[in-house]
Amino acid sequence: MPLLLEVPAAAKLLGISRSAAYRATASGELPSRRLGGRVYVVTGKLLDLVEES
Repeated sequence: MPLLLEVPAAAKLLGISRSAAYRATASGELPSRRLGGRVYVVTGKLLDLVEES
């Protein structure tokens, strides 16, 4: 897996809507980084988050 996932790809993996994923990144529920004006989900932290659930 890549180090960073685009938000729509992360949403698909999590089984949530794209808009819900963007809201989760904005609130800090999903670990994210901004690069070049785009928002990406940090894959390693996302996997840690899923394992904790």
